[in-house]
Amino acid sequence: MVGKEGKEGKEGKEGKASKLSIQLKTPKGTRDCEFLEARWSDKIFKEITEVFKRHGGTQLDTPVFELKEILAGKYGEDSRLIYDLADQGGEDCALRYDLTVPLARWLAMNSSVQHLKRYHIAKVYRRDQPASRMREFYQCDFDIAGTYDPMIPDAEILRIIVEVFEALGLRDDITIKLNHRKILDGLFAVAGVPEDKTRSISSAVDKLDKLPWAEVKAEMEEKGLAPEVADKIGEYVKLNGGKDLLETLKADAHICANEDVSKGLEQMELLFRYTDAFNVTDKISFDLSLARGLDYYTGVIFEIVTALSPPDDFAPSKKSSYKPKKSGDNDEDRSDDPTLGVGSIAAGGRYDNLVNMFSKKRQIPCVGISFGVDRIFTIMKQRLEKQQKEGTAVVRSSEVDVFIMAFGGKGFTGLLPERMAVANQLWEAGIKAEFAPSVKPRLPQQFKLAEAGGVPLAVILGEDELAAGNVKLKILGLPEGHPDKEGSLVSRDNLPAEIKKLLATLPL
Repeated sequence: MVGKEGKEGKEGKEGKASKLSIQLKTPKGTRDCEFLEARWSDKIFKEITEVFKRHGGTQLDTPVFELKEILAGKYGEDSRLIYDLADQGGEDCALRYDLTVPLARWLAMNSSVQHLKRYHIAKVYRRDQPASRMREFYQCDFDIAGTYDPMIPDAEILRIIVEVFEALGLRDDITIKLNHRKILDGLFAVAGVPEDKTRSISSAVDKLDKLPWAEVKAEMEEKGLAPEVADKIGEYVKLNGGKDLLETLKADAHICANEDVSKGLEQMELLFRYTDAFNVTDKISFDLSLARGLDYYTGVIFEIVTALSPPDDFAPSKKSSYKPKKSGDNDEDRSDDPTLGVGSIAAGGRYDNLVNMFSKKRQIPCVGISFGVDRIFTIMKQRLEKQQKEGTAVVRSSEVDVFIMAFGGKGFTGLLPERMAVANQLWEAGIKAEFAPSVKPRLPQQFKLAEAGGVPLAVILGEDELAAGNVKLKILGLPEGHPDKEGSLVSRDNLPAEIKKLLATLPL
């Protein structure tokens, strides 16, 4: 009996020890979204959603996981990045890789829907080697589904892209790299690429923004392409420009003899006419190296890049914990590596046949854009931190606008009911307000709480002022000698209106 108790005691100690040895970290390729980041992400979501609604978008949500067969065969070489889930109840499932395939599945299931402008903001999952891409991240998608006259929805999507980045203060910093899948496929055919290698060669070409031509060519040859064929492709995929490139390609009789190239150029000419009307052509770079590796694209494809994303300009604000591992480690977590940029910040294109892959009787053309919120946030955060150092921006860790304080001399009660009443008055007026959750807080403690939250205004209660129906309204953080440093007395009845008037003048 004693031996048994001793054994249990030993196991209990071992169990306790094992619990204490748990490594507290997030899984590789994931991270906690902390307070300031969550606040700014929410701001980005709101700005993007407002643009989506302006263009008639309606919200659609789909499950975070799909049947595995729904996702299979839709992402080309990237299909290996799909997160498989264990069999649950006789169904093989997988975490969604993007928001596009789930939309196509939904459209196939709902045959009564013939036209749709849909938006969806949610997390997606990719079993990637975490580098500039995370394994869990948000996407904000806008798609137009239905049969329309050529290139009208495509042009509107490009207009939406520009509007979103304009709303986020990044319009001048983005470029829309644009290509057409038909042009690219036609160029491959003219160069002599076998049809069964078109998609794999597209994936190689798509790496030209990250790798030199020599390495891309080597990959093509590894995939079975003859060197002379790769060289012919190189003559074209290195080209980029605007409408001038369109004219250059149209003058090339050799490639225009290909039906796909001819059709693609015709559609691109029409698209540029519409982007002129939408005043966004100046943001477009017609880039023949853009391929987009996903199998479901059929027409216009685009990717949004920014000069703000190179690693030298946007290294993490904290000292990086990244330490290079041995070259043999293929599962290396580089999500904290400051030598990496954030990559493209949005991408999309036309996919006319994806719905038909799920329902042979259902053909509904679609075009859409997906914004990478995490990458956009990285850029905006770095810009904000730079502006903060320069003194041209204020960073607040909360959205509270007013901190309600109280002070007094001997016999001071803390005025807690009075602080609660003022908070209630401001909440009812739609003003974000807080107060110290203690009966008799010291005044320095209250100022410290307000400062920690970056709260811009204080309402200070004193017994004599309250007796006269007044409170003091004060702007926090003003330098010594500022004429408004001490604040001013305002009537309790007029307090909400005075606060709103003052908030409108502050750089919040």
